[in-house]
Amino acid sequence: MASKIFMGDMPELMENILNNLSNESYSLYSCSLVSRHWCKMSIPTLWRDPFSFNQKPMFISRYFSFLSDDDKFILNECGIIIDFPNTMFNYAKFLKVLDLSLLDDKVQEWIDSQIINLQKHISKYDIFNLLFKLFIESGAILSKLDVHLTDVIIESEVFYSLGRNNLFFSRLQDISVEVATELFGIGEAITLLRILARNTTKINTLKLNILNNESLMYRAVANIIKSQNQLKRFDLICETELHKEFYCIVSALESQRKSLQEIKIWNCDYSTEFEVLMKCENLKVVRIIDCFEEKKLLNILNTSLYNINTLEISSYAINSPDIIQILERSGLSLQRLKVYSEDHEICSQLVLLDTLITFCPNIMYLYISYIKFSPQLLKLINCLRKLQFLTLVWINDGSEDEMKERVMQLAKLLPQSLQYLNLGDIWVNSHIDILLNHCEAPLKKLLFSINYDNDYEKTIDALIRFCIRKKTLNDVNVSRYVNKTTYVFRFRISSVSNTNWKRVQKDLEGFVNLVPYESIVVDC
Repeated sequence: MASKIFMGDMPELMENILNNLSNESYSLYSCSLVSRHWCKMSIPTLWRDPFSFNQKPMFISRYFSFLSDDDKFILNECGIIIDFPNTMFNYAKFLKVLDLSLLDDKVQEWIDSQIINLQKHISKYDIFNLLFKLFIESGAILSKLDVHLTDVIIESEVFYSLGRNNLFFSRLQDISVEVATELFGIGEAITLLRILARNTTKINTLKLNILNNESLMYRAVANIIKSQNQLKRFDLICETELHKEFYCIVSALESQRKSLQEIKIWNCDYSTEFEVLMKCENLKVVRIIDCFEEKKLLNILNTSLYNINTLEISSYAINSPDIIQILERSGLSLQRLKVYSEDHEICSQLVLLDTLITFCPNIMYLYISYIKFSPQLLKLINCLRKLQFLTLVWINDGSEDEMKERVMQLAKLLPQSLQYLNLGDIWVNSHIDILLNHCEAPLKKLLFSINYDNDYEKTIDALIRFCIRKKTLNDVNVSRYVNKTTYVFRFRISSVSNTNWKRVQKDLEGFVNLVPYESIVVDC
């Protein structure tokens, strides 16, 4: 089979391999050096999203070979000499993912690296617009676009090119919109959004980050929503303040009432526009995060929605009765649940636990905080025989001996389906050594906090014994316990002393991988 892949006899399998390497630029580059066939297969994947790679932006120069003669003349006048030989590939044509803010940043980096060679001043706006126009005119067809405009100025020539090349936006499936400026860029953003409304019909995911009160921009986004055939996901994020006026953006979702499956509402105030959700027939994923008057939002869901498979409720304080009806109606369909109370113990938590035990036995992902380590919590864990991902933040409400006994019971009740356990935000008395000594679940990923001054050796020894006994644990993240009143820093080299880092690395070497928080955490 390997020889067939090298000879190009199995292009579909090779394409799957390369797609799995889409975020690994060095691996893709190595693939392009294997053979001429591998080069032809690898280069389009390597250049589909080049601005997201964490590398120096010298690759930008490669695009200049394909500029028009007039655009090359502009660069030559500034001392940028276009002297690349003809290549096998028109790299600009391969672009599929474009984040305008990343393009802006990479252009500035490129200019900074060339500054000693430039004979005349050239602004990043000039290069930005030359590249944007090149992508449009090269035949590229985007699948994802991030319109994050801060101080970028899009020139009229770019809009003219968009008017002549309808295919550039015709297959867009994922759009993220954010306009952060109050001074300029709003007009260009609105023009771009209007073009998107005219040329896109296949968007599945639309994310909107509200940073100002420009009603015309919101109406342009509403037109994008109305022009889609099957919008499946909509995120509404209010970064700066709680918003009440949405200028028909939310009500425009009525046009997608049969297709909309996922919605995320973050930091928004309640508006009657949200009542349109009562008409959405196929919502399966609901995320309500840090919203004011969230009870009213939840009441809307109570009156209409069934068969939710993913529910995320995050708030300053969680009141269990507000979500009971949703849980009861979701019932067997609910597979992923996150109930995150930021600063207060969950209110009426026994009602919540009883409801989950009675109605929701098919949960595969559970994130719950802050909650008492009660017998009812243990009963819930025991009932969830399909549980694969568990994050717990419990409150220590018993004596030291009582907490040890409860941790031991928890360890024995963890189901054989469990692969991921996150106790990283339990600052004290997690008793991870007791848990590991009595755990029979085949954990693959584990997150926990550690006090380097107390019980360090006992915890590390228990972890090593678990690795040897179960032979399933692959990755571990360790957080640092500071004290009861300070934040638990995620375990990174920047937040933990080099001495402690090297100590843990040395002790765990050969047993398990010590990995950063971002690469191991699994969110709802």
